[in-house]
Amino acid sequence: MSDAPAPLLVFATPRLLALKAAWLERLGGERALGPKTVEAYERDLRQFLQFLARYHGRPAETDDMADLRPADLRAFLAERRREGAGARSLNRNLSGVRSFVRHLEREGLASAAGPGAMRAPKVPKTLPRPLSVPDARLVTEEAGAMASEPWIAARNTAVLTLLYGCGLRIGEALALPGDALADPQARSMRILGKGRKERLVPLLPAVLEAAAEYRRLVPFALSPEEPLFRGARGGPLRPQIVQGEMQRLRGLLGLPDSATPHALRHSFATHLLARGGDLRAIQDLLGHASLSTTQGYTAVDAARLVGVYDSAHPRARRAARGS
Repeated sequence: MSDAPAPLLVFATPRLLALKAAWLERLGGERALGPKTVEAYERDLRQFLQFLARYHGRPAETDDMADLRPADLRAFLAERRREGAGARSLNRNLSGVRSFVRHLEREGLASAAGPGAMRAPKVPKTLPRPLSVPDARLVTEEAGAMASEPWIAARNTAVLTLLYGCGLRIGEALALPGDALADPQARSMRILGKGRKERLVPLLPAVLEAAAEYRRLVPFALSPEEPLFRGARGGPLRPQIVQGEMQRLRGLLGLPDSATPHALRHSFATHLLARGGDLRAIQDLLGHASLSTTQGYTAVDAARLVGVYDSAHPRARRAARGS
């Protein structure tokens, strides 16, 4: 049984809730954040307002946000940590609160100085975990091996080939409209990524072939108003289904737990870099806002090169034998 205190049923005043709604509308409109991102911000702020309500023993008010101190935020993050939240979740919590306070500051209702002075928890750096080239190829070749129907096998192959061949996020692939990948002569396509930013990705023959086979076999009409990839009953294909298919493939092919749909995106970037791909070009292909995010792949490639050196260089082998 959880020791976390139950949230109050009424955790904020109507005025503060109205300001919260206006902030969320601005995030989705003026700032053009995606629905999932707005949903995460809403959840983070709601958790903080529930904390404030328990902290003060009454619904949170606008003045509570205006008088926010670093000590209040530290107490909130400490509670979240006790509930099991990691550093990434805590950073996101803090980011949501700061964003809302900046919104209030623009309305003349608060100062962002207090939240701005709060240092974010350090997030341990983790390297992307790509598949090897043979394993990535094997995944795309065997993607349909465990499907119950030929069209579902073709769908799984098309989705996973798209993730590896174009470096897409799973949400980007599943958001493609029904008329996408319909032209077998196409050489590129536009992808709407995070923050509604468009980018152009090249289309490999393998991607077009897999998409054509899926389009040939799918038993549902594919219109521009509907998603391209469908579930077994014709509704939008959910990410959980793709993740489940990948889990079954891991068992079939003996792949590690790190072999996930997102690992195919990591593999796309790492394999391009290993073949001499330009880091800036890879940044554009992945849709990264910052080059520093893409630079994580250079560390992966450096680690691979060190491994090759240790296993192949004559002096390295002798050193390993103690000579």
